[in-house]
Amino acid sequence: MSEYRDWGHFPPSTPLPAEGIRARSRRGRIGESWWSARFVAVLESFGMGARLARGKRYARSGQVLDLEVRPGVAVASVQGSRRAPYAVEIRAATLTEAEWARVELAMAADARFMAALLAGEMPQEIEEAFAGCELSLFPSTRRDLRTACSCPDWANPCKHVAAALFILAERFDDDPFLILGWRGRAKAQLVERLRELRAAHPPAGGERETEPAADARPPAPPLDELLHAFWSGKPLPAEPVPHAPDEPDLVLRELGAAPAEAGGGALLRALTPMYQAMATHAERRALGQEDRGEPEPEPTKARKPLVRRIGPSSRGTGPDGPPA
Repeated sequence: MSEYRDWGHFPPSTPLPAEGIRARSRRGRIGESWWSARFVAVLESFGMGARLARGKRYARSGQVLDLEVRPGVAVASVQGSRRAPYAVEIRAATLTEAEWARVELAMAADARFMAALLAGEMPQEIEEAFAGCELSLFPSTRRDLRTACSCPDWANPCKHVAAALFILAERFDDDPFLILGWRGRAKAQLVERLRELRAAHPPAGGERETEPAADARPPAPPLDELLHAFWSGKPLPAEPVPHAPDEPDLVLRELGAAPAEAGGGALLRALTPMYQAMATHAERRALGQEDRGEPEPEPTKARKPLVRRIGPSSRGTGPDGPPA
């Protein structure tokens, strides 16, 4: 497999029309979440130059016909100027079992990692966890990312590889577990391992345990466990906790900004306090406080998100802008 070289140059060609996977971003950067934007930034740091720009145009015009991600490799078919699509491979070294064991131990020490991942987010501190184990979540050098394409262009990566890389970045937007799976750890295996480690090594508290307050809220089972019990027909807890969630607007933040014709970010800002008010009202009804004249509980304060989104959502931004 060749390294990133620009040994040959082929004159610009026009790709055949294709109806493949179109990048959601129609202009500017590709990558909505911080983790996919970080992946694209890594690619740009490798000095791919104009080939990234041409690959971005290919990604936006639907030239990538399919993309599959497996441990250590992502494979794609990309329609070029010839009738037969080109076969693309994007390889990244998987972590060894010993390396994953170190990373999992670091992640298990902080409950925020699993909570964020199960919510479809990648905690930004995860890069620090990998770095603390002398490892990297993303490919850090050109040698960490090996690519190949069946096209006749000698340059590696070519525009077909670059197009597949941009579609891969948007796949990471949709599922942060895909990055970890690409590096060798499936979602189910990682979640199970983190649970085992947290059960075997509970956080050490330097203070003596005290009796809980009379009005302390009993801990609720994890949401994924409740959903599994519900769909499998198992009985739910006899006394569910009727308290408002800590983040009643989580579903709004997961959906992101609405399309421009529906109000965009303004709609999201208007709905957030409504979701918080509904959660508080539902809690009061569940606790029977509506008719007893008891003081209304303080509205739940939305906590600062564990991750930071990069820029506004690019969904539904309208017609294509000028090529980047």
